[in-house]
Amino acid sequence: MPNAAGLIAHCTELLSVLGRVRVSRMFGGNGVYVDGLFLALIARDTLFLKTDAASRQAFEAAGCHAFAFETARGARAVLGYWSAPGEAMESPAAMLPWARLAMASALRAAAAKRPATSRKAAAKPRRKSSAQG
Repeated sequence: MPNAAGLIAHCTELLSVLGRVRVSRMFGGNGVYVDGLFLALIARDTLFLKTDAASRQAFEAAGCHAFAFETARGARAVLGYWSAPGEAMESPAAMLPWARLAMASALRAAAAKRPATSRKAAAKPRRKSSAQG
């Protein structure tokens, strides 16, 4: 297993097939953004990709595991990030289908977080005010 810097560089190369990758330190690990969209975590020497109800089954079927941690109160918290399959870690081409699943999950999550008023405003054509002539 590569050291932390080596793993970060490797994951950056693997995910660069989707776009510009940026990695930021967070909570003892790293957050991975592709074109500004939060897509993955690097923690415990593992790349965890964003999942949701639409993509989780593929990760389960590939034998991946969920990112989980113990909270301050001793409860187990499970987030919507699953480990990348071992074979996906071999090359950008092997990672591509998994990275696309993660990107689709991240896009759905971002769309769901957008306030309803901005969704309505985006869908509604603007009217000219009478003052504009």
